[in-house]
Amino acid sequence: MEGDEGAETVTEFGKKGLSESHFSPADYALFSLMLVASLGIGVVSAVRSRGKESTNEYLLGGRSMSPIPVTLSLVGGVVSAISVLGRPTEVYFFGTQLCVMMLGLFPGMALIHQTVLPVFYQLKLVSLTQYIELRYGSAALRKLATMCLLLTKFFYMGIYLYAPSLALSTVTSLSTWASMILMGGICTIYITVGGVKAVVYTDVLQTILMFGGVLLVVVICCVDLGGPSKVWSISDLGGRIQFFNMDTSPYTRHTFWSTLVLGFYYMINMVGFHQASYQRFASLGSLQVSKRVCYFFLLGIYMLWSVFFFSGLVAYAAYSDCDPLTSGRIKKPDQIVPFLVMDKLERFPGLPGLFVAGVYGGVLSSLSSCGNAIACLIWEDFLKERPFFASLSQARATLVLKLISAIAGLSAIFLGFGAGQLGNVFHVTYSISGSIMGPMQGIFLAGLFTPWVNCKGATVGFITALTYNIVVVVGKFLKDGGKPPSLPLSDLGCPENNILANLTLETSTTTYDWPLLHHNVTTDVAEDLTTQPMQSNTIYDVSYCYFGITGILITILVSSIVSLFTGPLSPKAVDPMVVSTSGARLHKWLWKILKRLPHNSDQDYKVDQPLGRVNYDSSFVQKQPWQEETKEKVFGGDGYLLET
Repeated sequence: MEGDEGAETVTEFGKKGLSESHFSPADYALFSLMLVASLGIGVVSAVRSRGKESTNEYLLGGRSMSPIPVTLSLVGGVVSAISVLGRPTEVYFFGTQLCVMMLGLFPGMALIHQTVLPVFYQLKLVSLTQYIELRYGSAALRKLATMCLLLTKFFYMGIYLYAPSLALSTVTSLSTWASMILMGGICTIYITVGGVKAVVYTDVLQTILMFGGVLLVVVICCVDLGGPSKVWSISDLGGRIQFFNMDTSPYTRHTFWSTLVLGFYYMINMVGFHQASYQRFASLGSLQVSKRVCYFFLLGIYMLWSVFFFSGLVAYAAYSDCDPLTSGRIKKPDQIVPFLVMDKLERFPGLPGLFVAGVYGGVLSSLSSCGNAIACLIWEDFLKERPFFASLSQARATLVLKLISAIAGLSAIFLGFGAGQLGNVFHVTYSISGSIMGPMQGIFLAGLFTPWVNCKGATVGFITALTYNIVVVVGKFLKDGGKPPSLPLSDLGCPENNILANLTLETSTTTYDWPLLHHNVTTDVAEDLTTQPMQSNTIYDVSYCYFGITGILITILVSSIVSLFTGPLSPKAVDPMVVSTSGARLHKWLWKILKRLPHNSDQDYKVDQPLGRVNYDSSFVQKQPWQEETKEKVFGGDGYLLET
C-alpha cells in the first residue's frame, strides 16, 4: 500500500544522533583535499603575480580578470556557510515564505545594473567610501563610514567562522575551537600571499563544492523519499508550503511583502554597496563586462538558493514524524542538515565529506572576502595618503597590504572565540553592527538619487537612522530574545514512541497520514503563545525584514530635511559624475521650483566650490563633462544623457 510505504520510508531516518555518526577515512580525505587545494590556489596565485607586485594587482587583480571566475566568486562571497545551513533550517522550522525574497533580488539587481555600478565603475574607485568623499566633500564623513564598515566586517568574520564550526563540530569530530583555528589559519595564509586573485580562484572551487554538496544531498534523499512530489506533499501536509501570505501587518515575521522587501535590501547590501563585491566588479576589464556579470550572478544566486531552500523541505519530509531537535538527537536547529547528511549519506563513503567540504568552503569564501575588503579599506582610507606610506614603492606597499590581511585573518579567529565565550552578548553586538548597514546604504543612495543633500544632512540622517536601528534591535532582544515560535513539530514517529504509535495505528484509517497531523503536536514556544493574553505591538515587534530598508528611508528623509534647512546644494555645486541621471534631473526640476518661491534665489544657496574635487586616481577617470566649457552634452554618472 502506497501510504504504508511512505510511512516506512519516512521513519527509516533519525535512528541515531549526531554524536553516533562519524567521518570515514574517505570523508576526511575529501575534506582535507579541499583545504589543501584552497591553500595551493593561494600559493599559485602569489607565484604567478611575482614581479607584478602593486596595490592595484593585489586589491583589484590588475583590473583584467576573467568574468567567469569573478561571477562564481561573487556568488560564493555572498552565499556564506550560514546560508548553506541557515536557509534549510528556516524552511524546516518556519516554511517556505522566505523563498519569496528571491523575487526581491531582481529589482535590487536592476538598480545596481542601471545606476550604482555605472557610477562607481566609471569613477574607478578602489574603496567604496571614497565615493562619500567625492559626493559630499567630507573626509571626516568618509572615515566615519569606513570605521562603521570595518566594525561590521570584523563581527561578520567572527560569526561566519564560529556558527558553522559549532554546527559541524559533532559531524567532523573536530572541536569548535580546532575547526576555527584550522579554517582561520588557512584563510589567513592564502589571502595574505595571493591577494584578490587567490580569493577569487578559491571562491570558484568553494562555490562549486557548496552547490554540488547540497545538490547531492537533495537528489539522494529525494530518491529515497519517493521523489520531489512526495517531498512536496509531505511538506504541504506539514504546513511548510507557503508563498502568498498577503498580510500587510509589519509585525508579522514573514509575509509576501516583508520577504520581497528583504530580498531587495539584501541585493543592495550584499552586492550594490558591498566592498568585497565591488572589488570583484572593479577587477573586470570594462563596464560592459561588469554589467553582463550581473545577469550570471543573479542566475547563480537563484540556483544555489533554490537548492538550499529545497534541502529544507527534504529534511522536513525525512523527519516529519521524528524531529531530531524535539527528540534530542541534535542540540541546535542549524544542525538539521548536517544530521540529515550523516544519517542518510553515511553509507556512501566520501559524500558526507564532500558536503562538509562545501560548507567549510562557504566559511573560507566569506572570511577571505571580508579579510581582503578590510585590507583595502584600511589601506585606501587611512594609510595611503599618509606621508610615510605615500612614499613607499609599490612592492613595499603590497607588503603592507599583506600584513594588514594577515592581521585581519587572525582577528577572525579571536572574534570567533569571542562569539563562543560571550554568547548572547556577542550576538546582540553582532546585530547592532548589522544595524549599521541600512543607514550606510542610505548615505550612498542619498548621494546618488538626492543630489541636493549636503554633508550635514547626510551625517545627521545617518546618525538618526543608526540610533533608531540600535534602539529597535536592542529592544527586540530585551523583549523576547528575537526567538520566533516554530511551526508545529512531531516526535511521535521516533523509535522510542513505537509502542504508542502501534496502539494508535490500530484505530487509524490511514497509516501514512497519521504522523503528519501536527495540530496536536506543537513546540513549547507555540503552546505558551496560545495561553498568553494578546499584547499590543510596539516598534520592537516589527519584522526584522524591514530593519534595513527602514534605515535607508530614515537616512534619506532626514538628510533631505536637514539639508533643506542648512542650505541644499545647487545643481551647479554637484559633479554630474557622482549622481544618477534621474537624480540630477529631479534636482534641476526642484531647484527651478525653489527659485520661484518668495525670498529665494541662487545666492541663497550658493556654494563656492563644486563637490567631488577630491584626490583620486586621475589616470582612471575621464575629464568630467561639467569641467569642459566647449562640451555641449552632459552625462550623468550612470552614463545617461543629462542635458545638452
